[in-house]
Amino acid sequence: MANPGINAGVGGGAKAPSPILDVRGATLQYKTPKHLVTATYKVDFDVYQSDRFVLLGPSGCGKSTLLKAVGGFMQPVEGTIRVRDRVVKAPGPDRMMVFQEFEQLMPWKTILQNVMFPMQATKRFDRGEIRDRALAVLDKVKLSKFIDVYPHMLSGGMKMRVAIARAMAMEPDILLMDEPFAALDALTRRKMQEELLSLWDQTRFTVLFVTHSIEEAIIVGSRILVLSPHPGRVRAELNAERFTHENVDMPEFGLLMKRIHGLLFEESEPVPEPETEAVA
Repeated sequence: MANPGINAGVGGGAKAPSPILDVRGATLQYKTPKHLVTATYKVDFDVYQSDRFVLLGPSGCGKSTLLKAVGGFMQPVEGTIRVRDRVVKAPGPDRMMVFQEFEQLMPWKTILQNVMFPMQATKRFDRGEIRDRALAVLDKVKLSKFIDVYPHMLSGGMKMRVAIARAMAMEPDILLMDEPFAALDALTRRKMQEELLSLWDQTRFTVLFVTHSIEEAIIVGSRILVLSPHPGRVRAELNAERFTHENVDMPEFGLLMKRIHGLLFEESEPVPEPETEAVA
């Protein structure tokens, strides 16, 4: 399903906006000691400016592998991945990753120093503005009072907010989030989902979000790409923009959950292996 507004005005001669991320026919593989595993098979999707685009699928469907490929950490054996029409060949500051592990912060640096570090390392910003940018984004995630403390002094949810702030400070084209709330307890997870959506309301950043939770996908996502069990193939692309925590009890929310559940677990035809060289 198309992102709302993507085709608005096209009939009147206006040019449709180009996607920030364009994934075409992406087949991804990785090696184990004995096997060459096909993680995804000929996956297609587009992500547009300000999308909250969710990759949803069961464990082993290749959704995290796909996120890593978008991040530039691996290359497809078939197909292409482009960001702003540039083929992704390596990691870059235009794609910032937020992982689910809490301990992704440098323990010897303060919270402010952790947020400043990527900006200093990439030299993407003027030296004089780095601290101000870090302070501004920490204020947005409600951590201004904790700028001089160290990561071990923070709760898991607060560490996650620092990780998000660090990524947002770089102003990436896409924020990549790999099940960032999976390890949190239920109450903290809900709070973090709400805070992510609040930040999105303020800045309208573009996010590619991986989860295996149907409910989280509907709440966080404006669009959801449903992937089949291993190897991951596109089963459907669904619009979920209207749903939030406030309407999880709506019949429409339940119907969408039921539809997605069917897409995830209904039987599908076996996928042929792509024509690639065997592991030496």
